[in-house]
Amino acid sequence: MEDVLGQAVYDHFKKDFTGKLWIYNKYGPREEMPANVYFRNEDNMPDIEWLAIERCNGKVLDIGAGAGSHALLLQQRSLEVTALDISPLLAEVMHNRGVKNVVLADIFEYNNSRFDTILLLMNGIGLAGTLVRLKQLLLHFKNLLNPDGQILFDSSDVAYLYNSDLPADHYYGEIAYQYAYKGVRSEWFKWLYVDEKTMTGIASDCGFDMEVLLEDEFGQYLARLTPKAGSIT
Repeated sequence: MEDVLGQAVYDHFKKDFTGKLWIYNKYGPREEMPANVYFRNEDNMPDIEWLAIERCNGKVLDIGAGAGSHALLLQQRSLEVTALDISPLLAEVMHNRGVKNVVLADIFEYNNSRFDTILLLMNGIGLAGTLVRLKQLLLHFKNLLNPDGQILFDSSDVAYLYNSDLPADHYYGEIAYQYAYKGVRSEWFKWLYVDEKTMTGIASDCGFDMEVLLEDEFGQYLARLTPKAGSIT
C-alpha cells in the first residue's frame, strides 16, 4: 500500500512539499488536507487536544503519532512517551524532530509494554475502521494498559453528513477514504467516527467506564476510558 500521507508529511518536513494532499470520500467532494496540521504547536491545537495532553500521566503510548507533535509536548512535560505509527516515513520525521522513543508497528500487533495512558488524538481511534474492529482494539488495549490506567481519545458524531438518510448496510460512522498526493493514490480504507452513545455501550461491553471530558459545538468530544474493577490484572 502506498504511504501517501507519510510522503506528504515527510515532504512538508523536508520543505519539498509540492502539490496538495487530497482526501477522497464516498459521500461528497474531495477535501484538501493541509500537511502543516501535523506540525502544530501547543498554541495552535484545539481545546480537545490541549486538554488531552494536560490529562496524560505516567508512561504514555501515543498511537498514530504522525509527525510527533503530541509526543514532543509530552516529552517537554517530562513524561515517558512511546510514539507509535505504522508509517516508516512518519517514524523518520519523528526521529528527526527529536521524539526519543519511536516505534514502527501496527497497534493490533504491538504488545511490548504496559502504559498508564494510551492516547489517540485527531480521531486516532478511527483507525479501527469498523465497530467490530473497535471492540477488538479496546480488548487489545487491556494487554497494554496498567490496572489503574486510562485511554484518552477524541471522536465525533457524523450523522450530519447524510442529511438524515443514514446507510442501512453499515454503521454511518464507518467511512471510506482515499489519500492522493503527487498523482499517487492510496488504497481505499475505512476510518471510524463513533457517536457518544454507541461508544459508551461498546466501551462498557469491553470492560471500560467512559467519561466525556469535553464536547464542542461541532459534535466532537474528548473521552476518557478507565477499566472497570477487576477487568485488568
